[in-house]
Amino acid sequence: MADEVILLDFWPSMFGMRTRIALAEKGIKYEYREEDLRNKSQLLLQMNPVHRKIPVLIHNGKPVCESLIQVQYIDEVWSDKAPILPSDPYQRAQARFWADYVDKKMYDPARRIWATKGEEQEAAKKEFLEILKTLESELGEKPYFGGDEFGYVDISLIGFYTWFQAYEKFGNFSIEAGCPKLIGWAKRCLQRESVAKSLPEPEKVTGFVAELRKKFVAE
Repeated sequence: MADEVILLDFWPSMFGMRTRIALAEKGIKYEYREEDLRNKSQLLLQMNPVHRKIPVLIHNGKPVCESLIQVQYIDEVWSDKAPILPSDPYQRAQARFWADYVDKKMYDPARRIWATKGEEQEAAKKEFLEILKTLESELGEKPYFGGDEFGYVDISLIGFYTWFQAYEKFGNFSIEAGCPKLIGWAKRCLQRESVAKSLPEPEKVTGFVAELRKKFVAE
């Protein structure tokens, strides 16, 4: 019997993008179901009753929640092709550390760049660039975070790239000016079909953020 794979997601989610990329890397066919986060489906509430958030990966009727856990799960279940995590235990631990760093550090200052203004926005931009510079330092001269092979840390971070245009527009700053190597890395990632087809156009994300900003920020 063929695997039944369903992904409950929302198109601009940088977290959902991780799961989409991992599935594409493995060549897994799945059913994509777009969620309305203002009117969440009963399936979403049933499958993720704790956090009630997307993305939710449903494999043969069983839910897997949290995007980084989903990527690891996909790598373990479909282990016969396109490995995502390194086989070496130490390298695997390092990859998990940096993916966790992205998960815990980036989202809040990134959100504050477009959702605030004035001093709070300036502080958010500074914090965000410091995080990116730390990641750029870890990348070093390597093509990808794991070396020559695209993998777990790349998947954890690349979804944010499609939001960079919005951060720059509403924050009035240049990410590339501060972190040129990281932008070069992102462009390499986008040459992969799995990434290119899983990320929405930055212009579409910027339009989405513009509508969000109207609700959060009094101009």
